[in-house]
Amino acid sequence: MRVGINPENLLEKSALALGQVPQPAIETQACLILARSIIAATQLGVFEALGSSSLSAQEIAGRCNLNKHALTQLLDALVATDYLAKQKECYTLAPVARKWLLSENESSLYDYTISRVLAWEWLTHLEEFIRTGEPLESHDKMSPHHWQLYHRGMRSIASVAASEVVQCTPVPTGAQKMLDVGGSHGYLSVALCRRYPDLKAVILDLPEGIEYAAPLLAEEGMGDRVVYKAGNVLTDDLGTNAYDLIFMANLIHHFDEKTNIELFQRLAEALRPGGHLVVQKTIFPSKHDGQLGALGNLFFSLTSAGSNWSFSEIAQWQQKAGLVPRKPIEFRRTPATGQQVAVKP
Repeated sequence: MRVGINPENLLEKSALALGQVPQPAIETQACLILARSIIAATQLGVFEALGSSSLSAQEIAGRCNLNKHALTQLLDALVATDYLAKQKECYTLAPVARKWLLSENESSLYDYTISRVLAWEWLTHLEEFIRTGEPLESHDKMSPHHWQLYHRGMRSIASVAASEVVQCTPVPTGAQKMLDVGGSHGYLSVALCRRYPDLKAVILDLPEGIEYAAPLLAEEGMGDRVVYKAGNVLTDDLGTNAYDLIFMANLIHHFDEKTNIELFQRLAEALRPGGHLVVQKTIFPSKHDGQLGALGNLFFSLTSAGSNWSFSEIAQWQQKAGLVPRKPIEFRRTPATGQQVAVKP
């Protein structure tokens, strides 16, 4: 999957093929405006105001307390980019906005879209990172408000992936005890525990992560079946032969290779024989390397000390830890996402 210029007619297609289209001008201008337009419309309540209605710019402006003239420019931009539709003077939600950007939908990316203001801010430090090589370490600099945005955004993304996670995650027969490393809002643990009634999960996360994610977990009403444990997976005692399943999603890109190798050794020790270590993240296997993989790698390198590690690299760390890696699992409904699973002999 790629993001970029899509010609709308034969003339444009020919001009692009012949190198006559000024790609940098379009990709540095239009892409920025589109991203910020979607974020702004979500933050300002434009998509929510429309819902299932057909409204004029004046009506939307009244509902959201916005300037009609400025709002109209935004609405027309969203029509042109297929997030809204327009008939005469009234606007309605296009299918993509109706499915993904209404907060009431189970598959909603409403909170995730709003949380992209954090990424927008982090990317302003890209030039400094390229000059110095020093990552931003973005999680160390977040305010309470930023933490709330971040966790709600991550919970939003988890809701999209949850059904496939439950379907694909190999849970050992009779498993009772699960460790969710860096599980934040805990929604993936919740989904797995709902699927497997005998399973209970402990979410190990940093104290500041738990503080702002706990209200999201409380909304799930899972009582003592999914609980928090404040700590640091890099330094805390994880126990020996303690867990049937260790699940770690979207964490290892924060660490360098040496740290990950040591981490996997600690996790392997905490697994019971026959237990599974499931590493899930946005992963780009070598055969699928491309635009999204390279951009993701740059972003992770900027915001943390890590990288966008591949399936094969993760499998090597699992093997060094004495585990037996399985064939990678690539998700179908959430592109460029998957799991690298290993079993403890």
